[in-house]
Amino acid sequence: MFDRRLVTHFDWVLLLTVCLLALTGVANLYSATSGWAPVGAPIYVKQMVWLSGGVVLALLLSCFDYRHLEYFSVVGYVLTVGLLLVVLVLGKTSMGATRWIALGPINLQPSEVIKIVMILLLARIFGRSAHPLGYSFYDLWRPALLLIVPVVLILKQPDLGTAMMLMFISVSMLVFAGLQRGTFYGLCAVAVSGLSGGWFFLHDYQKSRIRTFLNPEQDPLGSGYHIIQSKIAVGSGGFFGKGFLAGTQSQLSFLPERHTDFAFSVFAEEWGFAGCLLLLLLYLFLIVWGLYVSRRAADRFGMFLALGVTAMIFWHIVVNLGMVIGLLPVVGVPLPLFSYGGTSMVTTMIGVGLLMSVSMRRFKF
Repeated sequence: MFDRRLVTHFDWVLLLTVCLLALTGVANLYSATSGWAPVGAPIYVKQMVWLSGGVVLALLLSCFDYRHLEYFSVVGYVLTVGLLLVVLVLGKTSMGATRWIALGPINLQPSEVIKIVMILLLARIFGRSAHPLGYSFYDLWRPALLLIVPVVLILKQPDLGTAMMLMFISVSMLVFAGLQRGTFYGLCAVAVSGLSGGWFFLHDYQKSRIRTFLNPEQDPLGSGYHIIQSKIAVGSGGFFGKGFLAGTQSQLSFLPERHTDFAFSVFAEEWGFAGCLLLLLLYLFLIVWGLYVSRRAADRFGMFLALGVTAMIFWHIVVNLGMVIGLLPVVGVPLPLFSYGGTSMVTTMIGVGLLMSVSMRRFKF
């Protein structure tokens, strides 16, 4: 039953910060796609619909006691892994990847849903098993096994970016849970070995992206085109930018995927260094606030839940920005609340709703 006392603890700061970022993203999408003649509603209108639905969902989740989700995390994991298996058999294929389940006009992407489910499950595991001296290798066999299953299924789609995000989120939660020194060094050795040996299991297009990242000028009209045009857009913005609707790279259609993976490049060209600084400060505030919510949580499950959601948002920001400025290979990771995408927006807003639920219940009634 909803406790009216929770209203006094409603996290307006978190909600307003998220809405400000998302509305800035909608305006940026309007500029990025202003020259398009799409079939159906414009991209920015669709994003606004997803945002509105996401806000409603976040508000509903904030009214729900997050502690009840601990008991459904295992069932949610099994169901989502089942959906990942369905994707491999009956999934919708687009641009060489099979990542979606077509549900009428909606395309469901289970690999996005598994991020939230995995956060809930790891929060349950770490919340119930405190290790004052840190986790040993033996203690990690269960979370490692639970992580490997969806990662392998996602890599089969193939979707390297989402698989990386899932691993980054899980490792972040593990590091905050505490590791024994030997376990930490051992995991570092495993990571280095995995990166070295993983090259032989990558698809040809994934290897091409890494080679292009190292030297995009070797194929400026092919695989290096995205990175080169993105860096031109970001660099040409100068200090104050070219102005709203005045970015040449986006308005003249030189910049590809400007409504999804490279939405930040459009913003950087139009608003320059000053605008990017303000946007990044907003994102920084969101991350710091998420850690603040985690620290004030009423229990360990809430602490790890808030930490996992914050890590999810953080790593998406880091990888996307690294992509658009050429510091990381292009792996198809969207910028949270900014890039176009219904499933991505809803997943992020579910995370925000969980953060709000933890924040509102930091006091035990």
